[in-house]
Amino acid sequence: MLRLPNRYHLSCLAAVSVAMWALPSLATAQVFDAPDPNFNGSVRPATPLIVAGSDVEFVGRGFTPGQTVTLSRGDTVLNATPYVADDEGNFSGTITIPDDAVPGRHPLVLTANTPYAASIIDLKISPQIPLSGEELFDISVAALPQGLYQTAYSASSDTLFVTSAVGRPPVTQSALLKVAPDTLEVIAQVTPEAIPGYEDNRVFAVYGVGVDDTNGNVWVTNTREDTIAIYRQSDLSLVKQFDIGTVPHSRDVIIDSQRGKAYVSATGENYITVLDTASYEIITNIEIASQLRGERFVPMSLELDEASGRLFTTSLNTPEAVVIDTESDSVEQVIRLANAHRASGVAFDAESERLLVVSQGSDNLLYVDLASGEIVHDVPVGAGPLNVAFDNESGLAYVSNRASGTLAVLDRSGELVANLDGGTYPNHVHEDNQGNIFAVNKSRGEDDPQGDHIRRIRPVSE
Repeated sequence: MLRLPNRYHLSCLAAVSVAMWALPSLATAQVFDAPDPNFNGSVRPATPLIVAGSDVEFVGRGFTPGQTVTLSRGDTVLNATPYVADDEGNFSGTITIPDDAVPGRHPLVLTANTPYAASIIDLKISPQIPLSGEELFDISVAALPQGLYQTAYSASSDTLFVTSAVGRPPVTQSALLKVAPDTLEVIAQVTPEAIPGYEDNRVFAVYGVGVDDTNGNVWVTNTREDTIAIYRQSDLSLVKQFDIGTVPHSRDVIIDSQRGKAYVSATGENYITVLDTASYEIITNIEIASQLRGERFVPMSLELDEASGRLFTTSLNTPEAVVIDTESDSVEQVIRLANAHRASGVAFDAESERLLVVSQGSDNLLYVDLASGEIVHDVPVGAGPLNVAFDNESGLAYVSNRASGTLAVLDRSGELVANLDGGTYPNHVHEDNQGNIFAVNKSRGEDDPQGDHIRRIRPVSE
């Protein structure tokens, strides 16, 4: 072993000592002053559509009066002049997103001072996709009553059923509409029954809808009242109003006519309720366990492949989709979804055995191979995609982008065929398995000329 002279060791120690004294000392300034022990401040972007180059309003709530706040992306401070909380602990301010900002989810650092606190907030920058391809489609548009939510097509009666509900509870304006699919005219409509025990005229407002052609019924979800109802297709008479609490936050309902079952997603819970379409009795609740530790699978849209006996849904809370066997009403497969944030819409391409999933938080459409669970295509489609429908006749997928006001159309290869005007807040798309897609959108209010319309979309015949 090589031994160095003692004087070498002494000179090294001296050098180290000098270097240590040269390092900046945290003790020279009070960096760690008293933090905010009761920090409840929160900041959120209030602008509904955020793209590169746009101005974004940030709203802050729950801060200590006089507390200053800066937002940073990496080492870059976004607001050169810090926001200052007013006497109520609130503030608002606007930041311009750079023109070269890349779409995606960007974590921002919130730093508060006097007193000190810090947290991470989420900023989603959506892709900008120009309108295109309108000439490739025959599109008919008609105005319907305010508050449109979903549509369902009855092949046996060649009728479209549409739900509408306006405002938040207590909801007093709602209707189940019977619409002619060729003219888009309202044939008949009914107002849901009043909810007993109230004097404010609130009704069992209708949101989700599914048709039962075997029994001639229409099933609807009364989402706000945690229940469901059944109406007669022929005259829209009420067949059965289920008790409040039957299905918590019931969202979608879909009918398996071959097996005589109705499936209702309990959004907020972790299960799908199954009912008998003849007796109207609950058969079971299909619980869906997330494969992610400590997480909860929350079902959203429902899609049924009646021929193979498979039901599909996706989770709002976790990046997962599920395949359910409708013979046994049991979970057959749970699929992990890469790059899916707040997934909500689901469709199925039986020919390619692919599941199509759209996610509000990641602005994309995923094509998922069921056999392997692999993502075949991951395509940006617009801002806030809410629902997706697949037309087997043309092999096209239609996506309703709520925030960007568009309807994206894509082929099986994941290529964008068209990006159509969807009006204000596109809400739902639904196929009739005859080449037509029906899309409904909501409005900013009763005077919105671009809101509350139904569109029938069909590729132009060559």
